[in-house]
Amino acid sequence: MLSKLTKKRPDALIVMLICAVILAILIPARGTFADWFSTGTKFAVALLFYLYGARLSTSEAIAGLKHWRLHALILTCTFVIFPLFGMALFPLRFVLGDGLYLGILFLTLVPSTVQASIAFTSIAGGNVAGAIVSASLSSIVGVVATPLLAMLLMHSDHIEISGSVFLDIAIQLFLPFVLGQLTRRWVGEFAKKPTTKWLDKFSVMMIVYSAFSASVVQGIWTRVAWWQIVLLIVVTILMVALMLWLTDWLAARLKFNRADRITIQFCGSKKSLAAGLPMAIIIFGSGSLGLLMLPLMVFHQVQLMMCTWLSARYAALDVVGRARAERM
Repeated sequence: MLSKLTKKRPDALIVMLICAVILAILIPARGTFADWFSTGTKFAVALLFYLYGARLSTSEAIAGLKHWRLHALILTCTFVIFPLFGMALFPLRFVLGDGLYLGILFLTLVPSTVQASIAFTSIAGGNVAGAIVSASLSSIVGVVATPLLAMLLMHSDHIEISGSVFLDIAIQLFLPFVLGQLTRRWVGEFAKKPTTKWLDKFSVMMIVYSAFSASVVQGIWTRVAWWQIVLLIVVTILMVALMLWLTDWLAARLKFNRADRITIQFCGSKKSLAAGLPMAIIIFGSGSLGLLMLPLMVFHQVQLMMCTWLSARYAALDVVGRARAERM
């Protein structure tokens, strides 16, 4: 298990996003092509959430909801504690500027990851069934909670969020998800195949290319200094570290067992790039995203690196513990 982690290749999604950014800088989408590409991106986002719905086992989700304390704490960390932390970082607005700070605030509002949360929980020896339900539930709740929180907390002269965003979210995200659930008996097995996961990545890649193209055309990146990017990276590292510690501390204080504590730590401390960017493009529009997406992209990579180390540490402690038990 540990050897697999040490030999792990760079995250494919991050590599694809870097390629999308480079392509947007060199050949940004303009004019009619940008309009057509934006329309194609909306269809890709709808397909993304259709596959999410088709992959989720309804019976497993209903059975897993019985462990309500676990899910309640994870949802609280994701949609209450994280946003409070984002609001507490308000002074960064005067250092990083509106765009990057609002991007930090937005990343605190999006759902938890699904695949990564489950994978790290499994490696660390946590409650995998609980992770599956909690991560999936977070995505479902986020369809309503994320735009609602964005409307309440994200105030700026450059960003306007109207009530119609909920209709857009319902049509482009929730409806495809429900259709995925309804057709799961026919497409569920296909949706779980590794090849369909590449559709997820390409959908997010299209979003990044579209938004970065608009930013390049508008000249937004010329207003960002290198030290602001460095500070952003430092802030995201501290955010991940703090949430990893806080989720574990809360789980311990509430007397969860070891497996559940691991699940709470990995599900409650992460944010989903794959779900967050589609929501961002619907809430703000690709032309308004600008710097908003960058903090979430950086946070995604930082959380993968730190959680890879932490899950490996848990796995190593498990091996040591079993060895001691056998000697006794």
